[in-house]
Amino acid sequence: MSSIQSIIEAKLAALPVPVSLELPDGQLAGAADAVIRLRVKDHSVLSHFAAGEVGVLGEDYVEGKFSFEGAMRDLMRLAAGILPQSPVDAARSGWLTEIVRRLMSVWRHSIERDARQIEFHYDLSDDFYALWLDPRRVYSCAYFREPGMTLAQAQEAKLDHICRKLALKPGERFLDVGAGWGGLLLWAAEHYGVQATGITLSHNQHAYVNRLIEEKGLGGRVRMDLLDYRKLDESTPYDKIASVGMFEHVGRAQLTGYFSKLRRLVRPGGLILNHGITAGGLDNAELGAGMGDFIEKFIFPGGELSHINYVMRTLAEAGLEDVDVENLRPHYARTLWAWSDALEARLDEARAILDTEQGARSLRAYRMYLAGCAMGFEHGWIALHQILVQPRTHGREDELDYPADLSYPWRRDYIYRPPSGAAA
Repeated sequence: MSSIQSIIEAKLAALPVPVSLELPDGQLAGAADAVIRLRVKDHSVLSHFAAGEVGVLGEDYVEGKFSFEGAMRDLMRLAAGILPQSPVDAARSGWLTEIVRRLMSVWRHSIERDARQIEFHYDLSDDFYALWLDPRRVYSCAYFREPGMTLAQAQEAKLDHICRKLALKPGERFLDVGAGWGGLLLWAAEHYGVQATGITLSHNQHAYVNRLIEEKGLGGRVRMDLLDYRKLDESTPYDKIASVGMFEHVGRAQLTGYFSKLRRLVRPGGLILNHGITAGGLDNAELGAGMGDFIEKFIFPGGELSHINYVMRTLAEAGLEDVDVENLRPHYARTLWAWSDALEARLDEARAILDTEQGARSLRAYRMYLAGCAMGFEHGWIALHQILVQPRTHGREDELDYPADLSYPWRRDYIYRPPSGAAA
């Protein structure tokens, strides 16, 4: 028996779930009562399995080098079980690596390159995303205000949670940066009576949301533009701004500039809510064990993560003051499992939609991505923070007296009260 086979046999025996492995020559290893059955078609998979290179194994699956039978949750238990160390620790880097990473971050995020990267992900197929997202197609972390909520209910609760934090009021000018398929944009207009503007770099999303605006008769109050955030007009400031699932695409090196742009877009006393994925480790912009590389190659090219401490620093550098911070990490784990379960239940339909060789590769990538990210949030390797900020104020003595020009009341109870003056 080779050393790799010995390592594999030991790993199989130590796994938290029974797993069997069929080698390229037909030999079998592992448990007879396996709940996960791996069929290996390429010998390179064995060395990646032995080394615990989970992200590389994900790439092997996308490329068709192995297949599996069993539930995604069990497959993720297998993945966590073969990791030699936390992927957060594996991604730690030295000062030279950090300098190179910062230079790469600057290079990767031009206006043209960001547009191509967004199109790569979001313009895959609207019909594909509709299979596993909620009816509003909200493609970001839900908020399970009650444990028994469905995904659709939790996504509506998230939309309302954001609107309440922003204290939206009828007639206010509201900007949604990276508005996706329009879930928050339309919710804010329909339920809070705001004048809403959204932007996206996705042609599919732009066309889809504009159709919804027309169908709902909201053309006078809602608009969706195909526009890079750097080109937003600063001449007329907004009252409130939301950035949901957007800043991960901006790049670590551009965060201060991004938040500075948002500060210039909001009026003095207005509010900005940033909702986005953050790194679990202090020093890593992606996960180790090949997991970050997998996401970069197959899902989110150009995506970069930052720890909450780095995000808070860049917000301060941009002249913004944090007034509320909330970690929704387990909410995203449950959201991702809901997406994964929905996709797994409709694989035949997904194959029919993505009916090319490249489409089949994309489907395999998304199966690994959704379940793998759910595992990452469960283990705390990544997190999700909502950060509410306002332009920094100076020398005021009336901040606790509900002055009309300041939106934040410096008391959190307003978030959980029924909103006053909202549209029905």
